Amino acid sequence: MAGVVSAARRIGAAVSGWLTEPVPRSRVAAFRTLVYLFVAADLLVFTPWVRDKANISGELYQPLFVGRLLPLPTPTPLLVTVLFWALLLLSLAAATGRAPRLLGWAVFALYFEWMVVAMSYGKVDHDRFGFLVALAVLPTVGRARHGDHTRSEAAGWALRVTQIAVVCTYFLAAWAKLRFGGPEWMTGSVLARAIIRRGTELADLIAQVPYLLIAAQVGIIAFELLSPLVFVVPPRWRQAVVAFFYSFHLVTIATITISFAPHLVAMTSFLPLERLRPLARLRRLTRRSGGNGNGNGAESGNGVSSDRSLDGGGAQGAAGPVPTEPPGARSPAVP
Repeated sequence: MAGVVSAARRIGAAVSGWLTEPVPRSRVAAFRTLVYLFVAADLLVFTPWVRDKANISGELYQPLFVGRLLPLPTPTPLLVTVLFWALLLLSLAAATGRAPRLLGWAVFALYFEWMVVAMSYGKVDHDRFGFLVALAVLPTVGRARHGDHTRSEAAGWALRVTQIAVVCTYFLAAWAKLRFGGPEWMTGSVLARAIIRRGTELADLIAQVPYLLIAAQVGIIAFELLSPLVFVVPPRWRQAVVAFFYSFHLVTIATITISFAPHLVAMTSFLPLERLRPLARLRRLTRRSGGNGNGNGAESGNGVSSDRSLDGGGAQGAAGPVPTEPPGARSPAVP
């Protein structure tokens, strides 16, 4: 009995360690900025049609289960308008990293209601699941600055949970296909109908190849069922698997014009986003251009910048200015 208890504890510790594997705070800071900026883009570019629900009769509103459970109000012109502007302004504010808990929870609650309004008229998109999970867990991290390479278990947990949601989107999609369509889904005309409705010229060319659409449907099921393997492949191969995920969606966009944009944003939780540091690179380019133009650039006489970059300033609480690398030097790889 003692051996069973000891084994259970070791397994529990291993699972807990995997779920909370520390990552640099700068990684979750970059992910958070990307997620909240996408919320604003979603309102303006990807789902502006949700605002049209304000003009639809309330009799056509058939709320999702969660909308009946809470219950949430029937959309009205006032409700939808307030949701839109509040969510747009708060998401842009949250993207700055200020008040991460207060603004984060507010954005999650408002976007959740926005999605209930969007999906309660007969069509439910499953590409929002991972993104909604990301919005739900980001406020739990607290403060995380760009350039802060301090490793955090809270940041690791938020990204891991988002990764699990991304993989569940694939795996459960395959389960739904087999549950409702049966094995015949793989040999049916699913892709053929999609190409007829919304296919591109590339899709028309592919459709002319005998049995290629059937092979593609079998491949989709296999890919979705095997997607959890991304968690067990060696780390050096994991980025290649994630790249394959993105290539799958690239082909989907190019053939049947389905983007899965929020899902693609959530999938960046697998990537070392802290290596991008666009603000630091932009500042270096700006200082370099200024120095070439008038000879009085930001660099001091010894070739080291004398000011502290906003997103390259090191861990929180570090005292004094932190020098950046000389102009033209490459940023060190982040472990």
